[in-house]
Amino acid sequence: MTPNQILWSRSRDNLVTAVTNLGFSPELADLLARELGSPKAIDRMASYVRQAKPRNEEMLVDEMLAIKAEIEAWRERKEAMEAQARYNARLYYSKWEEEDDAE
Repeated sequence: MTPNQILWSRSRDNLVTAVTNLGFSPELADLLARELGSPKAIDRMASYVRQAKPRNEEMLVDEMLAIKAEIEAWRERKEAMEAQARYNARLYYSKWEEEDDAE
């Protein structure tokens, strides 16, 4: 196994343990892990499960959706910041080109 696979496996196993300790099925934990899509998100979900001790599956799914929504919002902000940086660079360098053309 690669280090990345080991990381994924540990995170998934950690979530399965946390979820099954509350009496939910391991299949639900596997589904949550697949939906979250990264070891960091899976670890965050496992932490939530251990701390909040949700009483029903709906609470688990709601938290999983909230984590996914926050990740997506972060990605969108990151993309917007990169696009803004490219736009600013284009404006900055076009300004210098216009000044060079004027001379």
